[in-house]
Amino acid sequence: MKIKMKECLSFDDVLLVPQYSDVKSRSEVNIESRLGNTTFPLPIISSPMDTITETEMALAMGEAGGLGVIHRYCTIPEQVGFVSYEGVRAAAIGVTGDYFERASALHGAGIRIFCLDVAHGDHVLMRNAIEKLKEEYGESVHLMAGNVASREGYDRLSEWGADSIRVGIGGGSICSTRIQTGHGCPTFQSILDCAESEYDTTIIADGGMKTSGDIVKALAAGADFVILGSLLAGTAETPGELFEGKRGKKYKVYRGMASKEAQKDWRGTHSSNEGVSTTVPFKGPVAEVLGDLENGIRSGLSYSGSRTIYGMQFKAQFVKQTNAGQVESSTHILRR
Repeated sequence: MKIKMKECLSFDDVLLVPQYSDVKSRSEVNIESRLGNTTFPLPIISSPMDTITETEMALAMGEAGGLGVIHRYCTIPEQVGFVSYEGVRAAAIGVTGDYFERASALHGAGIRIFCLDVAHGDHVLMRNAIEKLKEEYGESVHLMAGNVASREGYDRLSEWGADSIRVGIGGGSICSTRIQTGHGCPTFQSILDCAESEYDTTIIADGGMKTSGDIVKALAAGADFVILGSLLAGTAETPGELFEGKRGKKYKVYRGMASKEAQKDWRGTHSSNEGVSTTVPFKGPVAEVLGDLENGIRSGLSYSGSRTIYGMQFKAQFVKQTNAGQVESSTHILRR
């Protein structure tokens, strides 16, 4: 058997080349992006995880100009309770079991953005769910589908009727899919590949972003939004209790939804082990974290001489850096 392989690049493998800029202030930069008929001032979505997004996070994301997606790892009445507040817009459902009943209840509570939240979105069950939901609700709802890692998967979900697609498999900081299954692709490469499609379905980069610089790279590569977990973990608005560790430091739990711990809490048993559970230091209000990320994104656009995300995508020039370049790109005084 002859196997063809291509080189795949991750966020750390590349840099954007600085270009001539006449942007005199970050305030001139507009980082808004559209999801369906709605324009969001901040192209950041909080992940539908049970240690990331419930009511408080969704409200805080809305206030910051982004979007929070309420997780689905609870009963239908509990999830409806999370979204029954003014300003909460999006919620996650699955593609099997009670997903249609869950969608109906959420729709009745005012939700119009459904995140079809599964690990492997390039699947017949995803197709069936998209077609059934579109048949029931038509264009009155926005279906955010995924996840996919390839252009072929992106094309198929686009053909099936997805309105936006989460791109990235196995790149999350608490995800062990690539280790457990041997499958995945660096998220940056997946974005590049999907952005070359003839379809213009909204691309939501998902996984592998550790800094605002990575977010800038994702947007420049073709993403319209990014969806974040670890960068928002440990903030005041995330679900879960704040507890004190050694030396008086405060922490919160952050876990992958495919971890044993999350699956046992959700359904009493586990069928896979493609995630881990850990603790992260308390970061304070999420507004401060989002403010720092927003400033980094605005600065990133200005370095490309761009005032909009789409302007940056048109002008973006990437270079590949060596391992020595990666060291130089870090705050390498700490390595001495």
